[in-house]
Amino acid sequence: MAPQPVELNLTIRPQRRFAIIDIAELIRQQVGDELRPFRKAAYCSFHTTAGYIEQGTSKRLGHSRKQIDPFIRAIQKIFPYNAGYFHDRMQLRDELSEGEKEREPVNADSHLTFIAAGLKNCVTYIHRPEEPVYFIELDGIYKHYVRSRHTAVMAYNRTEIVQRSRVEIPVYGSHAIDAFNLKDPRYGLFATLAERLRQSGIDKGCIDIRLAPEEKHVGMTVNEYETLLMRNDLPQALSDPLRYVLQRGKRLLRHPASIPGKMHAYAAYDSLRFYNELLDQVPVGRSIIDRIVSVLSTPAQRILRLKRHIRLLVSDSPGTGADRILQGTYQSPILVQHQPAAGGVRTLDITLRRFV
Repeated sequence: MAPQPVELNLTIRPQRRFAIIDIAELIRQQVGDELRPFRKAAYCSFHTTAGYIEQGTSKRLGHSRKQIDPFIRAIQKIFPYNAGYFHDRMQLRDELSEGEKEREPVNADSHLTFIAAGLKNCVTYIHRPEEPVYFIELDGIYKHYVRSRHTAVMAYNRTEIVQRSRVEIPVYGSHAIDAFNLKDPRYGLFATLAERLRQSGIDKGCIDIRLAPEEKHVGMTVNEYETLLMRNDLPQALSDPLRYVLQRGKRLLRHPASIPGKMHAYAAYDSLRFYNELLDQVPVGRSIIDRIVSVLSTPAQRILRLKRHIRLLVSDSPGTGADRILQGTYQSPILVQHQPAAGGVRTLDITLRRFV
């Protein structure tokens, strides 16, 4: 008889702001070979500035910290720390008390790096016990506060499709680049998911949310839907990535005062200098730098590394919550478009799966 799916919950105390942590190693330390019989494993981060890279990306980077580290640092150079982001202007954060503003980290760069690097709240790996699974921490320490991070792991052998459906999300708005919080009660999406989970009898499984094939100029991520971040910082980065980088990261260049005022008129000049700086400072390989700069030099044609698909884990474990969806306090599925939708509607395909 095949073993039933197993769920583990791990707590991580990062030692520095940016860290690459092998979750597979932590699992071996805590439970030994308990997960070895399973063919697959799903990993879920409960955070918006710490997440996972997909197995395919990890493979292309050799499953190696020596390759992953410079890849992430290349993205961090695009979004420098404390570079005047709206999200970090605490005087504008009316939702926070004075005490919360003191503890709130300056971390817009970490949110944007998470999105740009294609990190995910949830990834599924073909389970190879000796292969590393990296948890990428982007904001582990702020001042003297050390974060306590939480991640869940579900090991299983296969999935069964329980239900498929299609939903429409109204995305009316006057902005060409806009972000929409799919957790907003006005959409009714999470209320619908909770009811379908209740009817499905799924103990452990997942919800796959995928953009319909016909949807264009749009992507998804799971992150914090904070107004200044999503309505100011992210749209500015997407509307003209090269200009954004040069304005936010002038200190990357040797002679900031020589940057021309009309960025587009000198785009080739600026991007060449930025490209050379990255090659000199980040030994990650020309192909990866080429891919990063190609995104920067083609405004609004690609949404960095936003995905067309996100996954949410489902659990019957105590403390999960009434809807049984594993998610952190500040996590929201977010739909980001860089051109208006035809008819003001985006279509999502929803699949509920049971782990067995």
